[in-house]
Amino acid sequence: MTFQELCLSIKERLTMPLPGQEAHNIFRAKPIGDVRPRINHKTPPRPGGVLVLLYEDDGIVKFPLIKRPDYPGAHGGQVSLPGGKAEPGEDAVETALRECEEEIGVNRTEITVLGKLSNFFVLPSNYLVTPVIGCIDYKPLFRPDPYEVDRILESTLMNVTGDDAVKEKEILAAGKYRMMAPHFEVDNEVVWGATAMMLNEFRVVLNQLPGLPK
Repeated sequence: MTFQELCLSIKERLTMPLPGQEAHNIFRAKPIGDVRPRINHKTPPRPGGVLVLLYEDDGIVKFPLIKRPDYPGAHGGQVSLPGGKAEPGEDAVETALRECEEEIGVNRTEITVLGKLSNFFVLPSNYLVTPVIGCIDYKPLFRPDPYEVDRILESTLMNVTGDDAVKEKEILAAGKYRMMAPHFEVDNEVVWGATAMMLNEFRVVLNQLPGLPK
């Protein structure tokens, strides 16, 4: 399967029913012990979008992830997909493309949108996030925003679709909550939580495609 054929196959698959919460729940971290986060939001979730940007590098299909700088808050120091909150008047696709350009420097006008995964509620930060799948026909030259991105990770599809891709270990969330977390590993970084749950839906979708390149 060529990269172009893969993108067309993904586009077609994303028009069909998606696994959604069933795929998300497989990667839901489980609290350990009695110290557990208590979250009670008093406002509706804010809309946001993230982007899975596929590209080919020497015959290997990849997509970028970003490691956030360490900062106080729910997601400091974590690995995530490029993305963020919607600006007024934006839909999820516009948000994901704009945030990708701002955070890692990929020209949004050169990205082909293939479709969307299921909406995902990120409880700690109170966002309703739509994962957008896109592709670009060259290997991008990434330019990370120094304030929002500590480093860029280039993940292969094998990192999420391989037979041994799903791992599990104890992590410390927000510096104080012990959690047993299913996760992926990319470039020696742990990808867990909301990002892993969204990527697992993509994993399920990908593994339903015939002739998937690893």
